[in-house]
Amino acid sequence: KHDLLIGMAYRYTYYDDNTFATLDENGIANKAAITHLPGIFIQDEIALNTQNNLLLGARLDYNSIHGRIVSPRVNYKWNSIDKTNIVRVSVGNGYRVANVFTEDHAALSGAREVVFEGELSPETSWNANVNYVKKISINNTLVSLDASGFYTHFNNRILPDYETDPNKIIYTNLNGFSVSKGLSLNSDISFPLGLTMNIGATLMDVSIHENNIKKRQLLTESFSGVWSISYKLKKSRIKIDYTGNVYGPMKLPLLSELDPRKGESPWFSIQNIQITKNIGASWEMY
Repeated sequence: KHDLLIGMAYRYTYYDDNTFATLDENGIANKAAITHLPGIFIQDEIALNTQNNLLLGARLDYNSIHGRIVSPRVNYKWNSIDKTNIVRVSVGNGYRVANVFTEDHAALSGAREVVFEGELSPETSWNANVNYVKKISINNTLVSLDASGFYTHFNNRILPDYETDPNKIIYTNLNGFSVSKGLSLNSDISFPLGLTMNIGATLMDVSIHENNIKKRQLLTESFSGVWSISYKLKKSRIKIDYTGNVYGPMKLPLLSELDPRKGESPWFSIQNIQITKNIGASWEMY
């Protein structure tokens, strides 16, 4: 009933972006960041019975810069006998060492000065997720519904501060915590005559809690949707794809209260239509 996995890992990272993020202690010469990360892990997948599975895992890493890091995780899965209903629950924590310019290179494209306040500690998080999958078959039409609820609590979150000084982007660890929670629903539908649809939507609440004040995080939308619709004409070997996404308003950074721009972005959507024609066995034109 047990599937036990034990192992060791070692990661060596050499990181140099040739900016002041990798300057030496004197702030003059360039100095690459070198990280050694040995670790051990153990995982046990327990088959309680044909419908219930439990996975227990833990990982211990030692970062040569940031020290010891422990990451436990628990996962539980239930499925109906015919496997048309599946429930998954997971809880665990993790950590992440941020390389700011690799992940936020747009910060260098503006006129603001980029500033680091102190040494950046790794971001840590505790997260929980509940997922439900339902599969339905009606007259050769296959429908799959996938619903999830998620909650993540971040410590040491590294967020760009656009508001303290309009001439700077200040990076520092958050003096407080950040929460990301939401619901998502996705549906896959396959019709027997060559039509397939994939539609999804996500509601999110991303907030920052600092000095007992809750604020909405900048540049994060509270709603997003995505869709993909495909139709195949078998006789003419033509496929039509219609894909798109839509995003709700995001809170934007302003220079001051006198900034004439709006504090929120409008709703926006990007949509594409593609027609593909198969020619023979080797060629395709779209």
